[in-house]
Amino acid sequence: MTKFGELISSEIPVLIDFYAEWEADSDNFHATLRDVAAALGDSAKVIKIDVEKNEILANALRIKGNPTFIIYKDGEMKWRQSGDQDANTLINLVQQYV
Repeated sequence: MTKFGELISSEIPVLIDFYAEWEADSDNFHATLRDVAAALGDSAKVIKIDVEKNEILANALRIKGNPTFIIYKDGEMKWRQSGDQDANTLINLVQQYV
């Protein structure tokens, strides 16, 4: 959890995708996240966290649906949504906090 605290304390926005590897469309969504990361460049961080490999964190954050997206900035949660999101939506959301 210490590493997570350091991660979300960033001065730039951090978009986190909480996902499960077994999801049927996880490969397609990984490509979408690569597009988001490429579009945002150094203005934000885009991170994927597998809920099965990080159960304690997922439970602490009450991650119930996959995928769940959370945007943090300066250690504070700014936005959270469960369910699929398209690349443009995610890019626009993160840019609000740049």
